[in-house]
This record gives sequence, structure tokens and C-alpha cells, in this order.
Amino acid sequence: MVQYALLVVVLLLAAFMADWKQVIDVFFRPSLVAETVGPGLARALGNTILYTVGAFVFGLVFGTVLALMRLSSVGPYRWLARAYIEFFRGLPAIVVFIAFGLLPIAFPGMRIPFDPYGTVWVALGMVASAYLAETIRAGIQAVPKGQVEAARSLGMPAGMAMRKIVLPQAFRIILPPITNELILLVKDSSLVYVLGLSMSGYELTKFGREASQSSANLTPLVVAGFCYLLITLPLTVLVGRLEARSAKAK
Repeated sequence: MVQYALLVVVLLLAAFMADWKQVIDVFFRPSLVAETVGPGLARALGNTILYTVGAFVFGLVFGTVLALMRLSSVGPYRWLARAYIEFFRGLPAIVVFIAFGLLPIAFPGMRIPFDPYGTVWVALGMVASAYLAETIRAGIQAVPKGQVEAARSLGMPAGMAMRKIVLPQAFRIILPPITNELILLVKDSSLVYVLGLSMSGYELTKFGREASQSSANLTPLVVAGFCYLLITLPLTVLVGRLEARSAKAK
């Protein structure tokens, strides 16, 4: 009860001490909200979703390959996969974006297909694959070995047993953490601005920053932030349901 009382006191003090007229004018100016909500915001929201989904698919596919390499009996495969995973897990995502932005200088004439989407998918997907690889590897190792041995005793090749028995169960186990990684990718897509994209390629953060600078007000950036919540909150609810279902199945 004391903790609840202290919380109420703090909230009341914050409510009475804040200059609400100034807060609304700086962060929630109605005229700027109406001006921000339009085709430009819809395009930025669509780009954010496209960047995220493409990077997630790339990271999931490549992360699965890396996970299988980490579990391989062939030494060089394990070493390469581990070196890749440790390297990209240790680098900030923004450094990877900057490196990809400099590729045309290092390799004149080099272009990644579907630019700028292809560049974002590969850059962000390479970072995501390093994290997803470890999650997928843990899921594969969580599948009881007896099932693989039973499949092999029936004459099923190792590759087929992995595709039809191990991987489906592994992905069912790791579905909640994979969805969490998707939420992180939504937020990491805000780093795309370092690539110097044109207006048609703006994602939500870049769009909000440009609109805030032109209007000398933070309302457009706040509107863009709420758009992120429109994406991440349903995913968060989905993660909670998946975790509850997984706990019930156990």
C-alpha cells in the first residue's frame, strides 16, 4: 500500500508541475498531427514494414543455414559459422549500414538488386541472421535425439530427418523468441537513414525527423513513434499468446 501511495503521489506531482499547454504544443499540436497523417506517413510506414519483413526473411533463411553449419560435424563449417556469428553480433547494426553505404566507393559500379530495399534487406538481414542462428541452434538441440535416431533406424537420410522431423519441431519451440527478434528488427529499421535514401525510401524515423525539422516541432516525430507502436504492439501480444500456448503444451 505504501508503494502504491508513493506512485500516486509521484504521478500527481508530475501532473500538477507539468506545463500541459506547452507539452501539447510541442509534442501533440493538433494542426501538425493532421498535417503529418497523410500519404507521406503511409509510404514511410509501408517502407518500414517492407524493410523489416525482407530483412527478417533473409535473416531467417541464412540464420538456419548458419545454425546447421554450427552443428555440422565438418570443422571448417563450424569455425566459419561461429566467426560470422560472433563478428556480426559484436558489431552495432549502424556500423553495418555505414559499411554497406560505402560499398559503391569500394566497388565502383556495384549495385545490389532492388535497391534501396535490397541493400536494407541484406545489411539488416546479415545482423539478424547472426542472432537468429543461435536461437535456431538452441531449438534444434532442444528436439529429443531419440526422434532423430528413430527416423534414421527407419532408413530416413539425415537431411530428410532434419527437414521433416527436427526443423519443424525446432521452429515450434523457438517461435516466441523469433517473434521477439522480428520486433527488434522493426526498431532497427530506423537506422536506414544512414544510407542517405531519397524521400520515396524514407522509413518512419527519417520521415518524422525531416517533418519535425521543417516544422520546428516534435509532433511529427511523436506521430511516427505511434506508428511503430501500431506494428510492435500486436506482435507483442502475439508473443505473449505463443508463450502461453507453449507453457500450456508443456
